[in-house]
Amino acid sequence: MKALDALHSRTSAPRLTDPSPDTEVLKNIYKAALRAADHALLRPWRFLTISGASRDKLGELFVQARQGELSEEEEQKLRRKTHRAPLIVVCISSYKQHPKVPQLEQDLSAGAATQNMLNAAHAQGVGAMWRTGSMAYNKTVMKGLGLGDHEKIIGFLYLGSINGNRKNVLMPAIEDHFQEW
Repeated sequence: MKALDALHSRTSAPRLTDPSPDTEVLKNIYKAALRAADHALLRPWRFLTISGASRDKLGELFVQARQGELSEEEEQKLRRKTHRAPLIVVCISSYKQHPKVPQLEQDLSAGAATQNMLNAAHAQGVGAMWRTGSMAYNKTVMKGLGLGDHEKIIGFLYLGSINGNRKNVLMPAIEDHFQEW
């Protein structure tokens, strides 16, 4: 797929299933992340890949994070969230002290790396969905995933084969979002 076609047609794929992208496709997705806008080449990000039985461990971590707050049915629903796709990439902003690059800029760079992965997945026909939600901000989840005090979760990138039709999202009018100053 041509780059502009991919950028103009990308939408999230909310229903994903096996198989997971193959090794070469994943390598392309990961390489795209490493080309994100990055002031001072700090590479202020890192990524955890979660698949197979590790998704069950992540589901248990989610339940542990909400210990005592949920009914058994709600716990089961929370556990199932980690099985929305065969592969989850936890996208992490990993702040690096720098006199000219503030933390916000580094967080945005990690977000750009995540967006690059979404675009690379779409360009290769892989379904992808970027989800955040309360678990991304939960201290128990962050600790359980091994994040340091200088790190935060930017989002959970779900990757897999598209199950069903893609959303038909209309392109908004350019003039509604861009004005001359």
